Amino acid sequence: MTRNTFKVFLLSLLFLASCKTDKKAEDSTWRTKKLATENQVHNQLLDVEKEQGWALLFDGKTLDGWHLYHKADSTQYSAWEVRDGNLFCNATDETKVFGDLVTDKAYENYELVFDWQMALRGNGGVFINVQETPDYAATYQTGPEYQLLEPAHMDTKTPNKRPGCLWSLSPQINEVEANPVGQWNTARIVQQDGKFEFYLNGKLTAQEDLTSQDWKNKIAESGFKNAPGFGKATSGKIALQNWYFEAWFRNMKIREL
Repeated sequence: MTRNTFKVFLLSLLFLASCKTDKKAEDSTWRTKKLATENQVHNQLLDVEKEQGWALLFDGKTLDGWHLYHKADSTQYSAWEVRDGNLFCNATDETKVFGDLVTDKAYENYELVFDWQMALRGNGGVFINVQETPDYAATYQTGPEYQLLEPAHMDTKTPNKRPGCLWSLSPQINEVEANPVGQWNTARIVQQDGKFEFYLNGKLTAQEDLTSQDWKNKIAESGFKNAPGFGKATSGKIALQNWYFEAWFRNMKIREL
């Protein structure tokens, strides 16, 4: 092989290697863009979910289907807003109207799934079976609470205030940690015929029968003993707590059982 022939051969090899490297880079870029696109697809239902009866509680664009507790016409001025496709509680802006956000509709037998995350050391909750009547000034006076808690919050050391538990009434059935600030958690609430279950990131964390004597005894021995309407109803509205900490929600969907 002459020197010139060798040079041509070497240049050909370098060219082929460069093409393969560029192809790998293109493939990597394509995969990254594809994943980024997939990760942006939230607050939508698959066809199979629609067939199963699922409906969106949050459409990713508006607050349709929600209002402030006892303030039906003030959502546009409230701490609740749609930001980057998430239902966001702008709790640190003192110019906003404070208040828990509740569904327009009441639910009895249903399965609810949603993603959530809290600000650093954040504390919040989701209430079920909320009664929105003049007799009750706040959502917590009637609705049992699914606890939302960022891991750095001091309440993570209190058994009956840990994330996913039935707040202030019972500890987690199965121990599970919430993901820290900046990472999403998935919650699931199932209620049927007065019995409900809470799940956090796939693990069962609470289970109660609202029609049982055990439940009545638990309330009578708790801080809710002087709240006559608490935990009595087996149907009602779903509420998101506005409790001084920023919170984010997405992929909120529900199906009635």
